[in-house]
Amino acid sequence: MISRRRFTRAAAGALALVGAPALRAQSERILLAQSAPFTGPAAQLGIQFHQGARLFFEQLNAQGGLHRRPIELIKMDDGYEPDRCADNTRKLLALDPLALFGYIGTPTSVAALPLATAARAPFVAPFTGAMALRVPFNRYAFHLRASYNDETELIVKQLTALGLKKIAVFFQNDAYGKAGLDGVQLATEKRGIQPAAQASFERNTVAVAPAVKTLVAVQPDAIVQIGAYKACAAFIRQARAAGFGGTFFNVSFVGTQALADELGKEAAGVVVSQVMPSPYYAAWAITREFQQMAKKGGADYQVNYSSMEGYLAAKVLAEGLRRGKPTRDGLIAGLESLGDEDFGGFSVSFSPTNHVASKFVELSMLTADGKVRT
Repeated sequence: MISRRRFTRAAAGALALVGAPALRAQSERILLAQSAPFTGPAAQLGIQFHQGARLFFEQLNAQGGLHRRPIELIKMDDGYEPDRCADNTRKLLALDPLALFGYIGTPTSVAALPLATAARAPFVAPFTGAMALRVPFNRYAFHLRASYNDETELIVKQLTALGLKKIAVFFQNDAYGKAGLDGVQLATEKRGIQPAAQASFERNTVAVAPAVKTLVAVQPDAIVQIGAYKACAAFIRQARAAGFGGTFFNVSFVGTQALADELGKEAAGVVVSQVMPSPYYAAWAITREFQQMAKKGGADYQVNYSSMEGYLAAKVLAEGLRRGKPTRDGLIAGLESLGDEDFGGFSVSFSPTNHVASKFVELSMLTADGKVRT
């Protein structure tokens, strides 16, 4: 283990902080640590989630923080690569954070969670719905979002209700893609069918041409995509150019706004399942709060699904911390004490035996003008 002083000096250019100065003693701050993609083809997922969390924590710190301490959120860039994430996590744990927070992605979280568990550090609100991170139960892992099984169940239910049973799967060739593929297979088997075809691509690439050729050849009614926004956008363009006229469905991890931005007018008709309340629909009290805080925060803060998830994750963590002591065990106890709690219309349920807060899923559709309709 490297010393805190050596690490801080070596990584001064690689860390970003929210709150008080980085060298403040732990006794004078509440330190959270995040490894996420801030560069590369999945960068917008990390950037947007972090913006939402930072928005909440900055407002909380302006009111005095929690337990009379400011909250600091350290971030490190892992480029959505598991090995980099594991290395980041070891370095971040050397700083003795209260919790690891807001990790982005399945393969990276799979690499980090064992390290967090060994260090007895809470691993809160990872941006992934993989069952492998939820089963078996882990005392240190707390999940805010619904699972990929929940998302793919709704997608397949919607398709089959419309009489569309020829469903293909385009998936990332790693733990994330396979988790989504498993979800589609479970949902189709439940209805006595099987995916019509499946094809994969490699993480952090847009080398999708072989998958396009495989899937378009079977002329499915719909293609379920389990990937990040750049690869999924590339696949949609190439598949349409190859003559595919069916519908594209994506799970929430794709990054809704990032996908819409990548596709522009070509986004029209693309469906994305969502696990957070709409950041645009003001009927949600949490949405009105989020929009108001983003407006107050200024132009640096974007209103979208990924930043909404970061904001809600920060809000839930803060409520758990408010109920418990500012220690790792105190945070765990505080989160487990939430029971059934309403956060502006978004229901969260935690207990000592349940660390999956929500099963909320709904479908949204992208439009040619860059908007998202639910």
